[in-house]
Amino acid sequence: MSQRDLVAELRAAHVVAPPEVRQRVRLIAAAAPAARGRLTWRRAFVVLVPVAAAVAAGIALGWPSPRHESAGVMQVDHGAVAKALAPRAALSTPYSPNRVQVVGETLSLQVESISSSVKAAVRVVTSLGGYAASVHAQTAGRNGTADLTLKVPRANLQQAVTELSALGTITGEHVDVGDRTAALNATDRLIARLQAQLAALRAQNAPAGQIAALTTRIEGLQRQEAAVRRAAHYATLQVHLGTPRVVHAQRHHGPLHGVGVALRWLGIGAVYALAIGSPVAAVLLALWLVGRAVRRRRVDALLSRS
Repeated sequence: MSQRDLVAELRAAHVVAPPEVRQRVRLIAAAAPAARGRLTWRRAFVVLVPVAAAVAAGIALGWPSPRHESAGVMQVDHGAVAKALAPRAALSTPYSPNRVQVVGETLSLQVESISSSVKAAVRVVTSLGGYAASVHAQTAGRNGTADLTLKVPRANLQQAVTELSALGTITGEHVDVGDRTAALNATDRLIARLQAQLAALRAQNAPAGQIAALTTRIEGLQRQEAAVRRAAHYATLQVHLGTPRVVHAQRHHGPLHGVGVALRWLGIGAVYALAIGSPVAAVLLALWLVGRAVRRRRVDALLSRS
């Protein structure tokens, strides 16, 4: 008989345990204490790993970054600081009334109300013989800005700056003075020479085209000189108005503030862990119960086999 035939006969044979053996097995099973579910380190590891991962994920997702924590730091408003200081006097305009000079000045003021300040500024230059060349204003709630281009006679510029400075606090000032006297004197001498040439051409009965060309050049120089003198008569005053920005008060935290923040985020991490780890723990528990039930059925089937 071959080995394969022997294995086949052994598998086909139905070996039945003697009644004494079966009875003894039943007595041993009945006398044995009921198996209790024991929490081994492997089971604890299987359950705790997903929970710990969920806690770490919750803390990592919910923990605030340093950038957000620093958002509550007070931002210093330089305009408010300048307003708290003693108001300074306006700069004196360094121009000479005996020379032809183009004067421009930029004045920045911090005011309480944009609307009323714009009206007051226009009223000041109008009373001094000037006018408003352009006005651009915008407001949003209590905040707002305005940019004005004002023209005022050069002789009244200092008075205009003094009265405008009274509308608020000076935060910036700049003065530009350009002297045109030398250029105008040179233009006057050139015009005088050209007029002498024109008189000589007319006396010599020169061609009409030559006389017309020289006349056109003289008139152009005279118009250019008149434009410079008109520009020098009015000083250009650029005024910027702005309202003070709201300063956020700095929050002062007590010595236990860090502990409170840590406990708060630990609580948030616990919520994440409960939400993510509970389904995982439930699945693992169900698998363990199913395995335990299968093992019990196998034992019962073995004992009941006859």
